Amino acid sequence: MESTAEKLSTMSIAGDDGWASSAPTLRRNLQILSPDQIELARMLLLEGQTHLFAHWPEAGVDDQNKKSFFEQVSRLNASYPGGLVSYIKNARNLLADSKAGKNPYDGFTPSVPSGEILTFGDDKFIKLEEEGAKEARNAAFVLVAGGLGERLGYKGIKLALPSETTTGTCFLQHYIESILALQVASCKLSQGQCETMIPLVIMTSDDTHVPTLKLLESNSYFGMKATQVKLLKQEKVACLDDNDARLALDSNDKYRIQTKPHGHGDVHALLYSSGLLTQWQKEGRKWVLFFQDTNGLLFKAIPASLGVSSTKGYHVNSLAVPRKAKEAIGGITKLTHTDGRTMVINVEYNQLDPLLRATGHADGDVNCETGFSPYPGNINQLILQLEPYIEELKKTRGAIAEFVNPKYKDSTKTSFKSSTRLECMMQDYPKTLPPSARVGFTVMDTWLAYAPVKNNPEDAAKVPKGNPYHSATSGEMAIYRANSLILRKAGVQIADPVLDVFNGQEVVVWPRITWKPKWALTFSDVKKKVGNGCSISQRSTMAVNGQNVFLDGLSVDGTLVVSAIDEAEVKVTGSVQNKGWILKHIDYKDCSLPEETLTRGFTIDKVEQLEVNHTEPGKFEFRC
Repeated sequence: MESTAEKLSTMSIAGDDGWASSAPTLRRNLQILSPDQIELARMLLLEGQTHLFAHWPEAGVDDQNKKSFFEQVSRLNASYPGGLVSYIKNARNLLADSKAGKNPYDGFTPSVPSGEILTFGDDKFIKLEEEGAKEARNAAFVLVAGGLGERLGYKGIKLALPSETTTGTCFLQHYIESILALQVASCKLSQGQCETMIPLVIMTSDDTHVPTLKLLESNSYFGMKATQVKLLKQEKVACLDDNDARLALDSNDKYRIQTKPHGHGDVHALLYSSGLLTQWQKEGRKWVLFFQDTNGLLFKAIPASLGVSSTKGYHVNSLAVPRKAKEAIGGITKLTHTDGRTMVINVEYNQLDPLLRATGHADGDVNCETGFSPYPGNINQLILQLEPYIEELKKTRGAIAEFVNPKYKDSTKTSFKSSTRLECMMQDYPKTLPPSARVGFTVMDTWLAYAPVKNNPEDAAKVPKGNPYHSATSGEMAIYRANSLILRKAGVQIADPVLDVFNGQEVVVWPRITWKPKWALTFSDVKKKVGNGCSISQRSTMAVNGQNVFLDGLSVDGTLVVSAIDEAEVKVTGSVQNKGWILKHIDYKDCSLPEETLTRGFTIDKVEQLEVNHTEPGKFEFRC
């Protein structure tokens, strides 16, 4: 029987595949390729990628580089649902739509979807928090962490950045400790023996995989068992040179296809191919919670949001915050097509206003009587019900609706300034769901749920006054604000904040209050741990690390640091008066300081503090 290589090499110019006349250089190299590599070559030629081989020399020259080329092609082919054939065909369709200026929402009419709007601290919120904390034992968490911190002015991975500098707790540590606290709380609320470990999946990239693993291993997984944590590495996708979707060669290596990130939407395909979803289903899990890498407030919103998903039976629950009309954040929107199709989806802010105007809303996106847009702001945190999620991925293999954003050289739209690629977003998962899917949202106060760290100091300083900076500075101050407001709601007398400017950003500075998630995960936990007559001055710092630390009749004017092992119950009372810890302004251009410090614009001068530390089990009272 004729081999694949012989068949390919003997085809005539008029053969079925029609490749021979355009790829003579490849044909002369077939003997160095394996049958699988030859099939990949055939696939590329059938998809119009002849240019990839135009520079190939005769067999015997650069043979190892040629084989390496196909190793990369094989990876690109395997990591994309449907392979490179699907990728190229999807690219051609999307590039044609882009060139024609096609509106992706043509035929759709927007309306306000149904969802849950919560008020922090009221009876409903507290009840939903308890329900969500109880349900957490049936959940799995997925952290999307494929990016470095270069945009922030930080060379390392974003997960290693301190979420706040009072304790120096990095984002990954905070997330893991929050999940572990949920694990403990959920077991207690289940009123029985509970040995469930809540799994954590981290989606990494070529840039972040090794440093993420190193961060985990060097810190003993921050208290998690190593078996609880699974890293899934995201592959990049091929870049495109033109509207015909010709794959772009790397300008520095003619035997390598240029690649770029595909977007965090890849997380769905990775979970599908990993087999983890069916494993979780066998374990009796019900929920998958997706979150991103630099929002230090998120876990304050997780319990109540999961409670909403549980009580409402949502297949998809998008966490959201109040959004001002035309604010630069996507809006959760219900779209109804002329053919009857409906979906509840994030619509980017620059598309929502023109879509509303084009469908009979003359004023576009405007605030309603609440002072906010009726379309809540998407914060890219999703809660999915596992069983319908699995059924949907069986159909799509995790493929998410993509988009392309080429930068054209001129108005003819015939050539690009630089190569482009297809992209996908995690939150676009609902686009493929049937009308029967229960898709909703949960709106939380912004101060409680959303303070992402995305901008470097220079970019943040250029943000118009009144708009969020989304910087390391504002992200840290948001944590102190949230903790202060929660304690104030619980009855603690918290002094009013002051304004200050760091790195050119005017921020509100509250007392620097932090606590470990195991001290208080929900508002009910806070109220149980705080007694009457407590007060904290604006210049104060307080850090609590202990599961059973109780504050009663405590006045703090300075700095108090309380630590206790889980077996120690400690009541702290009395008056703290010392020089405290002082925020000192720095210049973010001062290269002598660490990058993580420069991104904030301040250091903490630890002048004086009172430390309470209990390392022995027992019941104690400490009077300051």
